[in-house]
Amino acid sequence: MFPRKRESVYNEARIMNKESRIKRTKRPAIRNKTARRFYKILDKVEAGMALKGLEVKSLRAGRASLNEAYVRVSGAEAFLINAHIPAWQKQVENYEPTRSRKLLLHRSEIRDLYLKSQKKGLTLVPLQIYFKKNKAKVLIGIGRGLKKGDKRAKIKERELKRELKRTLKRN
Repeated sequence: MFPRKRESVYNEARIMNKESRIKRTKRPAIRNKTARRFYKILDKVEAGMALKGLEVKSLRAGRASLNEAYVRVSGAEAFLINAHIPAWQKQVENYEPTRSRKLLLHRSEIRDLYLKSQKKGLTLVPLQIYFKKNKAKVLIGIGRGLKKGDKRAKIKERELKRELKRTLKRN
């Protein structure tokens, strides 16, 4: 039998090991930076993605782009369209990086997305792709397009906040 001290050291090492494992599995999220610039996000929905093996590897490496991507609901299915996920290191024949990818949602969620997207001025925009419990997820935002005046007001507000921070730092 080991003395009590060694037992506690062993447990601490196990806890530290678990923490480092959690940090290691955290993957970079692929963000759609233009979405927040052009849309005011009203609501967010998380959906799974149906992917091929090499696409998952590319996503884990952080190699993807959502800049021109959008979500379309057709029938009882939702699709991520125009998201660019390049082929993993080796060139694969007949691979299309911007193919439509099926989103995995419940029927009720798909119906809600469809109804919201049919309202005037609302769009379904992918905000980011990330991994949750080793499953690829996409965060879909229901957004309303910003007008030129809205964008300018947003920029002015941002500049005022910067000015406030500068003045507070100086004082």
